[in-house]
Amino acid sequence: MAFVADSKSPAEAPENALWFLVHDKRILIKEEQGDYLIPQSSDIKKLSLAPTEKEFFGSLDGQPCYVAELRDGVQISGAFSFVGLRTLFSQFGEDVIRAAGMANQLVRWSHNHRYCGKCGERTDNKRDERAKICPQCGLINYPRLSPAIIVAVLKDHQILLAHSTRFPAKFFSVLAGFVEPGETLEECVKREVSEEVGITVKSIRYFGSQPWPFPDSLMVAFTAEYAAGEITVDHSEIADAGWFSAKQFPPIPPKISIARQLIDWFSEKEK
Repeated sequence: MAFVADSKSPAEAPENALWFLVHDKRILIKEEQGDYLIPQSSDIKKLSLAPTEKEFFGSLDGQPCYVAELRDGVQISGAFSFVGLRTLFSQFGEDVIRAAGMANQLVRWSHNHRYCGKCGERTDNKRDERAKICPQCGLINYPRLSPAIIVAVLKDHQILLAHSTRFPAKFFSVLAGFVEPGETLEECVKREVSEEVGITVKSIRYFGSQPWPFPDSLMVAFTAEYAAGEITVDHSEIADAGWFSAKQFPPIPPKISIARQLIDWFSEKEK
């Protein structure tokens, strides 16, 4: 299935529209004969749901996609339930997960920008693009996007992997961190590696990118070569780190993440 983001909505939601309904950072799904599905317009009617402030945000294999937030007190029963985004990783393909992640981001952004941060007036949706505009002072707010780097550091035939204090499970991954104002992506790679594990790197090369809705990141991936220093973890963000060969990986992230793509790239290269 292919997801295409778009902000120009149809005149009205068709019967086959997909509804990404968000409540407390969780997505409404439907279970049918052991499969998990995104609810369609007919399902929304069966549940007697009337989402307010709905927003069209693209199409999935030609089916229009809408997102809306469900408030507290909504009654869900039968084959329907709410699941967290990370739970979707094992139930849906990459494009459905991308759509669900974008839906969750849009709800969060819309919820946090209902009122103008400059004058306090209630904002409106801008008609010609995805943005919030203040009818009083004209301030425009676009969906928040937080750029972050993620990097695979290589030394001889080993890759640097670390366990972050923020990880919900005991696995190791490549290093990552948010870009600071006035900083290039390459400068961010050098700073984050130095701060988190105390080494320097060289030969920084672009690898790829991935939207990551936890909560609104754009992960920009790089590879780099070890230059100098000994691993010294900072213990505030990194609990443990070390060099690993392709034959001795600790538990690593799921395949949906660009972190895993970097690790798999290293593994393939070592073959």
